[in-house]
Amino acid sequence: MALVQFNKLPLTYNQQIALLKARGLVIDDIAETKRLLENISYYRLSGYWHPLLDNKEAHVFKVNANFRDAYNLYCFDNELKLLVLKEIEQIEIAIRAKMVYVLSLEHGAFWHENQYLFSSEKTYTKTINNIEKECERSDEEFNKSFQKKYTNNLPPSWILAELISFGTLSFLYRNLKPSIPKRTIANHFGLNEKTFSSWVHSLVYMRNICAHHSRLWNKDIRIQPVNPNRPKRNWLENKEVVNNKSFYLLSTIAYFLQTVEPKNEFTNSIHKLLKRYPNSDVKAMGFPKEWQQEKLWRKK
Repeated sequence: MALVQFNKLPLTYNQQIALLKARGLVIDDIAETKRLLENISYYRLSGYWHPLLDNKEAHVFKVNANFRDAYNLYCFDNELKLLVLKEIEQIEIAIRAKMVYVLSLEHGAFWHENQYLFSSEKTYTKTINNIEKECERSDEEFNKSFQKKYTNNLPPSWILAELISFGTLSFLYRNLKPSIPKRTIANHFGLNEKTFSSWVHSLVYMRNICAHHSRLWNKDIRIQPVNPNRPKRNWLENKEVVNNKSFYLLSTIAYFLQTVEPKNEFTNSIHKLLKRYPNSDVKAMGFPKEWQQEKLWRKK
């Protein structure tokens, strides 16, 4: 298809509402809709009324499609993301703590500076450069105090773990050579090294989706977690569940939490969230039939 010049003109809020109504979207409260368009934006909300379109090419809505339905889906997605961020934070902190503990006892406080522990020199160099930049940008007092007192280029790993991003930590683990410490870290969470590395990478991706306010509920997952080989905790019994939808990622969170916080309320919170928003399309999220019967997802 030949490329063309973009020529759509910006519209006022009233013009946006008129356009939606002309395309068949039911709008019951003009003032409230205008307020939402003003504070959220037409383009962001369009991702939530897209499922309501009957003809997606012509942008024609289904009969009785209502703006309120799209907004409710937006609210559902926001609550889902907040819940996911909260639980990923717990998992992330636990992963940082375990990596620092295991690798420091085995290889010393500055294991992250030992290039021979890592498989790819190119990846290691890139990761260390990112680490140095992240430390330079940090305004944490404990980091400034270390720099004033010591001559080391980088702080010890237990300080470093509080400064670098989750993504950088993920790259550090993935690039470690096969070893007992690497296996010990993964096994702590009931996984082998390959699966653990893949799942952590996917959690970083999921966290970024939530933190950058992108849609999560019906996202086609670009960084897909691998299927686990003989997981040591409760896992999905249905082997037909696809790994490119949000349900699979939510399941990895539920799996990690069995180690990180056994008394967690995550699965209960998902059940309650879906009950508050009964019109949410769980099929678009990759939820299989009878998912509630999975041991991993049973109410506590």
